[in-house]
Amino acid sequence: MTNLKEFLEACEQLGTLRLIVTSSAAVLEVRSSIRKLFYAELPKGKYANMHAEDFEFHLNMDGIKRVKFETGEAKRGNFTTYAIRFLDEKEEPALSAFLQWGKPGEYEPGQVEAWQALREKYGDVWEPLPVEAV
Repeated sequence: MTNLKEFLEACEQLGTLRLIVTSSAAVLEVRSSIRKLFYAELPKGKYANMHAEDFEFHLNMDGIKRVKFETGEAKRGNFTTYAIRFLDEKEEPALSAFLQWGKPGEYEPGQVEAWQALREKYGDVWEPLPVEAV
């Protein structure tokens, strides 16, 4: 088994993702790859962080209890979507990461295969080990 820090670093191979965070009143979506992560330990938990040109990303790794791989049908178009859901203690998505397409259904070369390889390694639903130190 492995921890969430190691899993996030493995997600760098997924290429461009649509990262989605939903609250009770808003949805924020950004297109980006996961890259150049750095870590910090704060009183609220151990964080994975990423700074990009247009946004900053901060994920409390202690708040993620399960990781779930999902496929689905696109809302617009007739193609398969590939997602990774980072679930909190209530089994609700704290973060969703979808493979991002250029044209509908056209993923980056090797992107689907990288997602499938992670799914094979971790299983459909995975419970990360606690991150000991960052």
